[in-house]
Amino acid sequence: MRSTSRGRAKHGIRRVGVIIKRQPQRATPILKEMLAWLKRRGIESVMDHQTASFCGERTGVDREAIADRADLIVVIGGDGTLLSAARAIGARATPVLGVNMGRLGFLTDVPIRKLYEALEEILAGRHTVRERMRIEAEIVRNGRVVARHQVLNDVVLNKSALARILDIAVEVDGHFMTIFKADGLILSTPTGSTAYSLSAGGPIVDPAMDALILCPICPHTLTNRPVVIPGDSDVMVGLVDNLGEVYITIDGQVGTPFPPECRIRVRRSRHPLRIVQFPDQNYFEVLRQKLKWGGRLAPSRGARL
Repeated sequence: MRSTSRGRAKHGIRRVGVIIKRQPQRATPILKEMLAWLKRRGIESVMDHQTASFCGERTGVDREAIADRADLIVVIGGDGTLLSAARAIGARATPVLGVNMGRLGFLTDVPIRKLYEALEEILAGRHTVRERMRIEAEIVRNGRVVARHQVLNDVVLNKSALARILDIAVEVDGHFMTIFKADGLILSTPTGSTAYSLSAGGPIVDPAMDALILCPICPHTLTNRPVVIPGDSDVMVGLVDNLGEVYITIDGQVGTPFPPECRIRVRRSRHPLRIVQFPDQNYFEVLRQKLKWGGRLAPSRGARL
């Protein structure tokens, strides 16, 4: 999905929301310095309760409320922290800057050492806001929707430790596709293609693409391979004669039992996540660093054709 918009000029950023990973020893000095930096520029800050506690503040709000109060949300931590923040943002359009405190992340690809450089670029309007496709997952039980989730990475249907092999029936746009005989099934966005789906043998899909990935986990039929389908597809998944415990996991962080009478419906969400990016950022550079592509080549080799 290539829909983009130019960043707002400095006067458009009046309040910045801050969410930071639960690492008090590292988070506290980073947070205090950042809040002081924002204050010197006349920019207010708003934090969730956990983040506020790291600097001794009692003015935190519920994480779900930050997107309503901020013009920009800065998420400092790792990809897991950003996934959690994305769920709290929900359907709101507030842009997010992902900053990594540790190793390079796929989502939090701005290193902590470049935090203020990135903020200066945003205040000057030298950035782009790119939309990352999300999927809406509805859990349906006896014809009634019992849960609905906005998903950035993936929805995973898998067995518990004692469950037998699953027979997973899939329909796409009302047409029967197949029955996957496997340990589970991953329904992934392009953003999530480098997460669990990649570990299960799925393809790497550029996050700008409009697509859904269906990736069986340890399929018991060689011809059951990952499938990439159009992003506007309507996918329905259910179990066939399952006798064991099965679970649905959302973005690797929220899990719920999935009894045989349930179905899960997955389709493109009307609410993409809006992520801040800069002209010098390149997805393939992230892949090369994260996946150690061309690790034996000297830095100057292979850089240009």
